[in-house]
Amino acid sequence: MENVKILAVVGMSGSGKSVVIDHLTEKGYPKVYFGGMVYKEMEKRGIERTEDGESEKKFREEIREKEGKDWVVNQVIAETKDLISAGQKRIVLDGVYSWTEYKTLKKEFPRCLTFIAIVVDKKLRYERVAKRPDRSFDAAAIRERDRSEIENLEKGGPIAAADYYILNNGAIKDVEERVDEIIKEIEF
Repeated sequence: MENVKILAVVGMSGSGKSVVIDHLTEKGYPKVYFGGMVYKEMEKRGIERTEDGESEKKFREEIREKEGKDWVVNQVIAETKDLISAGQKRIVLDGVYSWTEYKTLKKEFPRCLTFIAIVVDKKLRYERVAKRPDRSFDAAAIRERDRSEIENLEKGGPIAAADYYILNNGAIKDVEERVDEIIKEIEF
């Protein structure tokens, strides 16, 4: 896997991960989406996705409980390896949720994986989530989602252990510029 660079973008809901992911995909990084693995499996099993995200949340937690905390990440690893085998040298991972996933990815891709955490002040994050056109949540719902992701999925670990942090309290262009700086730094 010489010269392969994999960026894993982590953060709480509403932090701006999608802004970073979109910027990287525009630069030609193919995306491997953790949530996509969950959606594919839900579809395979005939489970409908609800507008409020509850069916996804429930299934995401259940599949990790029944199939192991590493089920989703193992699907992601397989897809990532397929991309590398097809000649991809730059890949972005969207949606690392748990400490298990973090450790598994670090073990699988030890020299080519970089974690970028997107962080934003909580009040601003809650305001942004409430205004989103899709998947908007009120303050109580986002607090519950935060609690669930931190307690049930151990989402805080990958954020705390990230290699780089981007503070997303300002303009999108500032976030994109910081992403570009990080890319330059890791690609030497």
